Parts: sequence; C-alpha cells; structure tokens
Amino acid sequence: MVGDGARSVRQLVEQVNQDPRRGIGHEKVMTRLLMDAQAETMLARQALTADSVPAAGQVVPLRSTANLSTGGTATDVTDVIHPDNREMAQRAITAIGLDVGGVDFLCPDITESWRTVGGGICEVNAAPGFRMHVAPSEGTPRDVAGPVIDMLFPAHAPSRVPIAAITGTNGKTTTSRMLAHITKMAGHTPGLTTTDGVYIDGQRTVEGDMTGPVATRMVLADPKIDIAVLEIARGGLLRAGMGVPFVNVGAVLNVQADHLGMKGIDTLEQLAEVKRIIVEVARDCAVLNADDEHVIRMSAHTDAKHLCYVTLNPQHGVVREHIRAGGRACALEAGVNGQMITLYDKGRHIPLMWTHLIPATLEGRAMHNVQNAMFAAALAFSLDIKLDAIRQGLRTFDSTFFQAPGRMNVYDEHPFKVIFDYAHNAHAVSVMADLAQRLDVRGRRIVVVAGPGDRRDEDIRAIAEAVAGRFDHYICRRDDGLRGRAGDEVPNMIAEVLRARGVPESAIAIIPDEQEAIDAALRMGQHGDLLLVFADALTRSWKQVTKFKPEGAAAVAATPPVRTPQAAEPDADTADMGPGADLEAQGFVRDERGLRFVGEASD
Repeated sequence: MVGDGARSVRQLVEQVNQDPRRGIGHEKVMTRLLMDAQAETMLARQALTADSVPAAGQVVPLRSTANLSTGGTATDVTDVIHPDNREMAQRAITAIGLDVGGVDFLCPDITESWRTVGGGICEVNAAPGFRMHVAPSEGTPRDVAGPVIDMLFPAHAPSRVPIAAITGTNGKTTTSRMLAHITKMAGHTPGLTTTDGVYIDGQRTVEGDMTGPVATRMVLADPKIDIAVLEIARGGLLRAGMGVPFVNVGAVLNVQADHLGMKGIDTLEQLAEVKRIIVEVARDCAVLNADDEHVIRMSAHTDAKHLCYVTLNPQHGVVREHIRAGGRACALEAGVNGQMITLYDKGRHIPLMWTHLIPATLEGRAMHNVQNAMFAAALAFSLDIKLDAIRQGLRTFDSTFFQAPGRMNVYDEHPFKVIFDYAHNAHAVSVMADLAQRLDVRGRRIVVVAGPGDRRDEDIRAIAEAVAGRFDHYICRRDDGLRGRAGDEVPNMIAEVLRARGVPESAIAIIPDEQEAIDAALRMGQHGDLLLVFADALTRSWKQVTKFKPEGAAAVAATPPVRTPQAAEPDADTADMGPGADLEAQGFVRDERGLRFVGEASD
C-alpha cells in the first residue's frame, strides 16, 4: 500500500478493492485486500493503525509475503527475464524430477543475471498457479496452461488404454490370467480383474471377487497400467453393468448351466443374452466359441470390425467358410507332432504353437486349457500383440496355485498325484472328470466332490452325474457356506445320484466337512493313485494338500509317461456344421467380415 498524504490506510484499502479485477478468494484474477489480524500486526510494527494517514509515497506493507492469494499483484516478466535466471529455474525443476513446476526466484532485478546481482531460489512448487499470467497487473497476458496441456497430452496421442473383456460360464479366470500374462511378456503393464482380486502388473492390490464395474473402474483409474484385461461375471452385469461403455475386444467362452434360477435368469437362452453384452460393446473384435451353439449365434449381435471364431473341431463348417471369406479364426489342427493352435486372418494361415508346449495343458491332455489358451491367443492377436510374445506368454504360463489358484493345480510331491480345482457346476466338473480319464493312472482314481448350496436341486444332481462311473472312490462333501441347505443335504443328494447310477455303496463316503473330506482322501491315497479334489476354500484347502505328510512312504509321485495327444473329436453340437452343410438354411450369411449368424435377427 502506498500512501497519498490524504487518506487513511483503511480508505486506501477500500480504494484498491474497487478494482473490478479483484474478488473474494480465487474467483477473479486478483484477490481483495483484507484488514485482518495479519494486516493489523504489520501496521503495529510500523507504529500505524488502520486509521493512520501515511505520508505521500510512503510504502505501507500489509502482508509479509506478496502472494496473489493474499491480495498481492503480479507482473509478467516472461519477455524481459535474463537467460541465466531462466536457465537456473529450469535446472531446479529438472533436478527434482518435475515436468512442470513453479520457481520462486529472489533477486534485486530479474532482468539482470544472478551471476552479476546475486539471487536465490526460495521455493519450487510442483503445482504452480497460472492465474498471475492470465491477467497480470503489469506485463503481457499470456496463455500458460495451453503449452502445459499440449506437453502432457500431445495431439493425436492415445487417450485410452486398450480393453479386453472376457466372460463365459467356465474358463474366464484362467483365460484372463493367460491374456494378462501374455501382455506382460509383450512389455505392457496390465491391469487385471478376476474372481480373486485386482492385479496391477502381476501384483494383487485388492483381494476378493472383483469381476464387476467397481473393479473395472479401479483398474482403469490406475495410472500405471497401459492395457486392461477384465473378467466379467454374470452377477456384476446384472447388478450394475460393465462399468465401461465399450471394449476393444470381447470374448464369450461358453454358456453352461450355472446360477440358473437366480436374479430372473432361468434358462440358458436368458443367460446367453446377459453374456452377449460383452460382444455387443466390442469395437475391434468379437471372439466367439464356435463350438457352443448359444455363443456362435451372438455373431448376429456385434458391430465389431472383426469376428474371430475359436473351435476345437477342424471340420467345423461355419469356421471353414468364415476363413475362406477372409475372416479371423483360431482352430486346433492335428499334425505329425500333435495338435497345433492355428490362427487365420485375411487369408493368412499362421501356425502358432503345439499344445504340448503349453504347460497349463498338461502336455495337451487338458483340453479345456487348450481351449482357454486358444481364446487367450485370439484375444492377444486381436490386440495387435506380436506372435512371438503370444508364444512366449503361453510357454511360460502354468497351472500352479501361484499363477492360477484353484484352476487345475497339480501337486505331485506325494506318492500319489493331486489335481485341485474350483469347478462348481456340472460342465466344469465334467471337464475335470474327462481329464482324469485321459491321464495315465497306475492306481485308483479318487474324487472329492461337492456342489454349492444355492444351486437348484437339478444342478447339484447334474454335478453328481458328471462324475458317476468315472472314479474308484467318491467322497461327498459340502461347502462351508450352507446357503440355505441343511448340513448334510448336498453330500446326501450327490450320494443318492451316485447310487442310482450304479456306484457301489462301498465306494461312497459322506464326509460333510471340507477339511475332513480332503484329509480322508489324502489318507486314502496310495502310490500311483490320482486324487481329484474339488475345493471351495481355496487357500486353506491347498495348504492342507501341500502340508499333508504321507505315512509309511516317500513323498515321490509317479510321473505318467508322455503320450501324444490325439486329434479332438468333433463336438456333437456342431456336427451338423461340417463340410457340405447348408449354412444359409441354418441362419448364417456372408458379409465383409466372414460368416455370421443372423437367424435370430430375422425371426
């Protein structure tokens, strides 16, 4: 404040505050002066009060600092600052690792070099204010924010990370983990949502079932990731949707009976309509299981640039015609050395890798993981991941509890082999039972089987039917959470079905408690046996398996001999889609993307 010899300090403050550029706080380019306690303290140091009349030209400080936020003024000196002073400010910003910063430079004259007149830096701000440059008290107004925004967000630079979404009744967790692993091998930093948590660059940051829109937003809000892999479950879609308006690539693995009778979903057709959302919002590519009649029909409901069919049946008629029309596909083909995962795109034939080289497939025997690997490869290819990175990712992804907890984990350090899985519906249980039949077992096959209590009676009976007749001994249990059932209701239902299917009473044990049931199976195991354990409390049960101490035998498992996988048999559901089939009559038409189903759309 500068006195004029006529007005008091209070009057001078009121005069200054009449400037239309001044407002309260940050509402305008400058802030109003206040006669507050700090102003009164500064006046008292000068033997003045608010009613004192300063002499003409007398400078009366009202603040100990000259910040804009306390009523100070600003002079833009961009055009006159000495180059040495500018360079020192830039060095200060660089030294502490900032991209943008504000430097408070103290010196007698900013137009002179600090080397000549002296000076120093008293403060560096990581979030500097731009207000003083927009409308300075003196100097040229200039747009400071514009160049900063252009530096941080260059024109035409990608503003979104690629998103891959995966759904299906079974296999979506393993496929999601495979794809995230492939992207990491390709040099990306993936964000992954799964049924057991959120993972950023391979590290779990949030534990729990994270397959809904909340988890999606967590991943996409993380500044570290540069690609997102989202496992999408039915429950999250029904409760709150996907959490994103679109995805780059979307895949539907299968539609099987699970969770039916819940939240208004009573049929497979209704369940397929829910899962179809994934491909409806896919922009670049929709990846569909051509071997599932409910999934292949979803091709009528996507506007993605590409359709990619995945099939285990090399004689699949729709896929063959789709490939001939230039469409994209991933097929399993038989060769001299086994089975080859093969990609097709725009007429190109791309042999990817032999299934027995993928650890998660148990030398090609675990056909469900062969299919999961095919989906992961098709998704990665559609995300423009290089082929070598896809191969490296599949070669280095295994089914250990560490990489895929509860997904076909194998423990072979006992005299017997244990296969540990979370399968909780008839289709998943049947797949694992099929695997148990493919493996060479010198001893007995023993299974610990259960069903979630909140499933329909027919669903629990279907689980029992999936294992009936395939094992030498059955231990029937329940989950810890009864979900409305009596304590021994589920194991008794399973045992009843087993008896009806001809399993002798001597081969059935009812042990409701999960820990006791697994312990009984482990104690029953002998050299050369195979134990298939369907678990619910994954971490607890896996520790129980690994910490078990066999009695009277060295903990050495028998290793089955290597057997060359045989070609996959055509799926009964797609047998009518072989060569020569009338595909148009079945509702398929050709367009620029290949073959797609339109029968439902035209009904």
